[in-house]
Amino acid sequence: MSPAGCSHVNSFKVENWKQNLRVIYQCFVWSGTAETRKRKVLQKDAGWTTMAKSCICHMCGAHLNRLHSCLYCVFFGCFNKKHIHEHAKNKRHNLGLRGLINLGNTCFMNCIVQALTHTPLLRDFFLSDRHKCEMQSNSCLVCEMSQLFQEFYSGHRSPHIPFRLLHLVWTHARHLAGYEQQDAHEFLIAALDVLHRHCKDDDNGKKANNPNHCNCIIDQIFTGGLQSDVTCQVCHGVSTTIDPFWDISLDLPGSSTPFWPLSPGSDGSAVNGESHASGTTTLTDCLRRFTRPEHLGSSAKIKCSGCHSYQESTKQLTMKKLPIVACFHLKRFEHSAKLRRKITTYVSFPLELDMTPFMASSKESRMNGQYQQPVDTLNNDNKYSLFAVVNHQGTLESGHYTSFIRQHKDQWFKCDDAIITKASITDVLDSEGYLLFYHKQFLEYE
Repeated sequence: MSPAGCSHVNSFKVENWKQNLRVIYQCFVWSGTAETRKRKVLQKDAGWTTMAKSCICHMCGAHLNRLHSCLYCVFFGCFNKKHIHEHAKNKRHNLGLRGLINLGNTCFMNCIVQALTHTPLLRDFFLSDRHKCEMQSNSCLVCEMSQLFQEFYSGHRSPHIPFRLLHLVWTHARHLAGYEQQDAHEFLIAALDVLHRHCKDDDNGKKANNPNHCNCIIDQIFTGGLQSDVTCQVCHGVSTTIDPFWDISLDLPGSSTPFWPLSPGSDGSAVNGESHASGTTTLTDCLRRFTRPEHLGSSAKIKCSGCHSYQESTKQLTMKKLPIVACFHLKRFEHSAKLRRKITTYVSFPLELDMTPFMASSKESRMNGQYQQPVDTLNNDNKYSLFAVVNHQGTLESGHYTSFIRQHKDQWFKCDDAIITKASITDVLDSEGYLLFYHKQFLEYE
């Protein structure tokens, strides 16, 4: 904490703060033991006696257990028994939850902003003022996002009006300009691209030594490595390339693209904790299809470096490097010369996801495209937790985007532009799903 104090408390002081905060300050006296509390009470007048006695959890009466105070009202609650959490849930006195005004079909932007502002490492970056802007005008999207994070975590409860963000998006991603409805996935990729371009690399000059290296906050959090192995069907030589990705787009049953494999059925098997009811497609199914070997056919022969001639081959995609935040795009909008429609196939997705079966290092544990449970079930390096879901309701011509956001481990909220409401885990998992955001459970440090 800086000598000036907590920035979040300082921003909370801007309006309607004096009375509640003055009482809270008066109540914050250390009362480690009953004897200490009694001695402090005797030293003060009657008014202070009441406040000193109230410096306990208002639900269970504990004076230890990591006592917290609500900044919206005079309430004390312990952290260990989650009484402060219950107060925040029941009274909706939460920091970091704030609606966004729809500026005219801008729900596609609002739902992505909610997901980004609740990405833990991105939040930490912007709230710690680590961005060093070198742009000459007020056209830096990173600066605007930094201001947006400050607004979200200021404690203000009125909906925020993101007009500056919308203006910068129109300026830097002109294909998204205008008041017609846009695609949330397209906006996400455009926003990450502009943020990436506006971030300056401060990693001790690594970029100067390697032009292809970028250590900006966007790449640190969202960039993974996708490995493509092309195998010659004659000499079985393998050509490998690795490409960066910010998201994974997954085909769905019901599209014009043949879908394989389907769920194992009702044999009782479960991968990633997903229920494999007969006919139900899961996120794991989509990932298994994405990483299956694909025969390229006679019309797509490649020149094999071993045979020195054009041969038929197979191609397989796997994950070489996993990002901290994995975003899965379920391809619900199908556009072709003959067809434009939305695919409403229900896809079951889990709260916790293990990406180990889809890693390049796990290829040998997968035969003929079929998943085999790895022997090492204690490896947590590739495990993720769901923290945001973007949904689309309606049709291609007339639709609306909303999002579910996880604020704490089991606390979910539905964000519908300016309206924020409490949601259950069932609400989240039963939703259709368009963009799924997962955060790594364990991080590696260099």
